[in-house]
Amino acid sequence: MKKLIYSLLIIFSVACVSIFAQISGKITPYKAGETLAYEGKFSKLLLRGIEVAVLSLTVENAPNSQNYLVKSEAKSQGTLAKLFGFDFQQDIQSTINGENFSVLKTIKRDEQGDRVRESEAVFDYRGEKVTYIETDPNDMARPPRRVASPIEKDTQDLITSIYLIRRLPLAVGKTFELNISDSGLVYKIPVRVTAREQKKSILGKTWCFRVEPEVFGKNRLIEQEGSLILWITDDARRLPVRAQIDFELGKIEVKLRQINYNPPVVAKAK
Repeated sequence: MKKLIYSLLIIFSVACVSIFAQISGKITPYKAGETLAYEGKFSKLLLRGIEVAVLSLTVENAPNSQNYLVKSEAKSQGTLAKLFGFDFQQDIQSTINGENFSVLKTIKRDEQGDRVRESEAVFDYRGEKVTYIETDPNDMARPPRRVASPIEKDTQDLITSIYLIRRLPLAVGKTFELNISDSGLVYKIPVRVTAREQKKSILGKTWCFRVEPEVFGKNRLIEQEGSLILWITDDARRLPVRAQIDFELGKIEVKLRQINYNPPVVAKAK
């Protein structure tokens, strides 16, 4: 139960990304200094209205380079922690090539109650592999978990995969397949554009593409029954405004709640 709800929310964090911006005469899906905030709630059965988590992403200019750094944070709300007796927080930092928008490195800190894991995935496109190393900061004597998997040139991580979707020529009936790496493993995820619908959000009522990534099922990110639907605006912004996650306990609705714009942020070198 805990793992399922947690995984679902992190998967949606893939969809919480910045709108298109025009920089140096070229269209790019990254705008440094922008933060988007989302909120997830149950919308079905006895759990209706119970807050699940808050999600946010911030885009920065990576230090000493032309690359981008996308910081993602997902954490449980008080109601969920009380209801199921646990809380969680996950912080992800994805370093992205500023020229071809490929993911270069993913750093993650995963906290679930007393359990803490820190990890780093490095993408080597010349060597055609991703190397993942996970450690337990509370038990430094524990050997690191290491995983290496072959990758193709268009492999993404959980955060950068949505950027790829938004750069694709979305249209009703289109189908795509993404290569997504998580925890050192690589999954092939079919994506279907199934409809064009009007949706209400903080932007008002806007036309959106209904996009359905197949993240549930055998050999998928979540090996259980369920579905994930994203609504992405049908305009130059390609902004994910809503998502619906349907699984055994009911539905979780995730909505865009706030957009903040600040001067471009330059990440500090560590």
